[in-house]
Amino acid sequence: MPALQPVRGTRDIMAEEARRFRRVIECARDIAARYGYEEVATPIFEFSEVFERTLGETSDIVTKEMYKFEDRGGDKVTLRPEGTAGIARAVISGGLAQEAPLKFFYQGPMFRYERPQKGRLRQFHQIGVELIGVAEPAGDVEAIAMGAGVLDALGLKGKYTVEINTLGNTASRTAYREKLVAYLRDKPLSKESQERLERNPLRILDSKDEGDRAAIANAPLLPESLDEESKNFFAAVRGGLDALSIPYKVSPHLVRGLDYYCHTAFEFTTDTLGAQGTVLAGGRYDGLIAAMGGPQLSGVGWAAGIERLSMMIEAPAAPRPIAIVPIGAAAEARALSLAGELRGAGFAIELGYRGNLKRRMARADKLNARAAVILGDDELAKGVATLRDFDSGDQKQIEFAQLAQQLQQFR
Repeated sequence: MPALQPVRGTRDIMAEEARRFRRVIECARDIAARYGYEEVATPIFEFSEVFERTLGETSDIVTKEMYKFEDRGGDKVTLRPEGTAGIARAVISGGLAQEAPLKFFYQGPMFRYERPQKGRLRQFHQIGVELIGVAEPAGDVEAIAMGAGVLDALGLKGKYTVEINTLGNTASRTAYREKLVAYLRDKPLSKESQERLERNPLRILDSKDEGDRAAIANAPLLPESLDEESKNFFAAVRGGLDALSIPYKVSPHLVRGLDYYCHTAFEFTTDTLGAQGTVLAGGRYDGLIAAMGGPQLSGVGWAAGIERLSMMIEAPAAPRPIAIVPIGAAAEARALSLAGELRGAGFAIELGYRGNLKRRMARADKLNARAAVILGDDELAKGVATLRDFDSGDQKQIEFAQLAQQLQQFR
């Protein structure tokens, strides 16, 4: 019988990679907290309707990529493919509209059935933020600044580009949509883009198909259809980014295809990951909560892939433990209680389970221990422990009462 393997598109996250993941999450959590964002955790599965309403019943995610099933009670549920819909649902079901503005940070696994590739798995992980109830351009500026803050704190300053665009308000987008459809109607488009032409034409602007890209090369641009309100909103966003000295470039083909998206769309891209160049993306979605049956509430937010970010950063060093090395039965008992005392004082302690002095010291060396606390009959008789500094080679005896204080230097 062949050995069990993880399901295609999933993987185990261990050791060095787990430390990189933790660094991304903790860094994002810290930056979000500085902006006043509270961490929330929504269920990893929801009623399928939550995503069908928010992502569009004819979108690729809903028709091709969602993990949806009927549970034993007959309910149709879906593993979440993204984080925003669950938070929007929580705002509605929790009756939180009266508490707006609401600031949320989240992190966790998402699920999409797609072809696995570098940085893109069927179970993947995201960090994200959502700002609910702020209609002003300042909300967009804050979201983008927070994304830049997270990447900069991870040591990625200078390794990404902020790309922004405006989708305008509903009137502007409707006017542009008519122009775009009229222009593309007689152009040779891919099958996928032909299907999108009537239901989601803006998504064609984001197509990676070479034929589609040639067809849209001279297409009308959305900024040409903006009314004064939309122009002023985008100018305010750009002015805010300028005031914060956040460099950006305007990318007129950067779009979001669903109708509840409006005004600012943005992506943080990099050329360090090959084809998968987007590491953080977001935008304004003022119509989302109303489309889900809730009140009219503005929203803006972003999500970033932890896998992709973790590939761009150095792994934090593994903690270097203090090894306790007992010699003899009496020392074994004292070592057990000593390990508990030191762990309670906040030290990382490695207590071997078996072996003589040589084997235990070899294991401590393999674990890159910072120091060893050696206990034998002589030490127990004197009420001391032998403390060996692995880096310097120094060794001395320390009274048990002073041991925790002496070990502070090795934290």
